[in-house]
This record gives sequence, structure tokens and C-alpha cells, in this order.
Amino acid sequence: MNTKRLFDLFLSIIILTTVVFLIIFFWLLASIDTKSKGFFFQKRVGQYGKLFTIYKLQTVHPKTGKISRIGNFIRRYKFDELPQLINVIKGDMSLVGPRPDIEGYYDNLTGESKKILNLKPGLTSEASIKYYNEEQILKKQKDALCYNDTIIFPDKVKMNLDYYYNQSLLLDIKIMLKTIFKGHKRNE
Repeated sequence: MNTKRLFDLFLSIIILTTVVFLIIFFWLLASIDTKSKGFFFQKRVGQYGKLFTIYKLQTVHPKTGKISRIGNFIRRYKFDELPQLINVIKGDMSLVGPRPDIEGYYDNLTGESKKILNLKPGLTSEASIKYYNEEQILKKQKDALCYNDTIIFPDKVKMNLDYYYNQSLLLDIKIMLKTIFKGHKRNE
């Protein structure tokens, strides 16, 4: 087991044990608010292009397809992402790495960019910090899909490729701290 995996496992177990009651609380709220089971499962592209199931709290009402009232709050503060600590413990994800995407993006990379698939997807990255408000950015565009595919996604690829070439435990710690402080400033 390499150092990054040991670090991910150790830290995610500690974090999960400290936030498990928070997850349960928001799971109950999400279940009531969305009238669902409270969890959202989706296939995402993982390391080497292998699909895995990501765990999130349900924030979208399954019948209307709209973000619920409480779902807005849960998303704003990224509480919906907390169950992904289980993905980290299972080994599907890392604490730091490219955010896992749906099929049709990372799995379609070619050339040098394809090296990103050698990385485990992560809970956070430089790209996820930069695009923490991606939903709001896309809502302002006339053609959100085109904007994502031609502007945001290529920028994420560039940033994730930079991470690929410069990855280290120290860089992971810096990105995690940056994530915490960015989130704290954002939520003040």
C-alpha cells in the first residue's frame, strides 16, 4: 500500500467518524425533503476509465427533477459530498484528485491528457476549488453544455494534468487546506 493510499485511508476514517452524525442528520433531512431514500448513486468514470458508483446525499426531488429546498443548502455547503468518504475508504476515490465525471468526458480523453485516468478521482482538486460554483456559472450561459465542453472541461483537464505531473503528499495537503479555507470564506 503506497503512502497516498495510507494517508487517504487514515484521514478519511478519522473524518468519517467525526462527521457520521452530520451525514445521518442531513440524510434524514434529504429523505424527508426529497421524499426518497436520501442517497444518490451514480456511475462515474474512475481510475483507468473503470466505472464505479459514487455516493452522495439526494438533493434533487426524483419526480420533479428540481433541487429541493434543503438540497440547495446541502449543496451550497457541500454536505452532499460527505458520503464519498466511503468511496475513499473503499479505494474508488482519493481525497485529492480529479473530480469524478460522468461517462463521455474523462473516458474520451486522448493523447497526453489521457494520463489523467491514471489518477484516482478525488473529493477535491485545484479544478474543483476554481469551479466550486460551476452550477451558477453554467446557469448564466446561453448554451451551458457548449460552455462546459469548450471552456470549463478543457481547463479542468489542464489543471488535472498539472496535478498528475506534480502530485505529492505535500501538494495534497495544500489542496485540502485550500479547499477548507476556500469553503470557509465562501460560507461566511
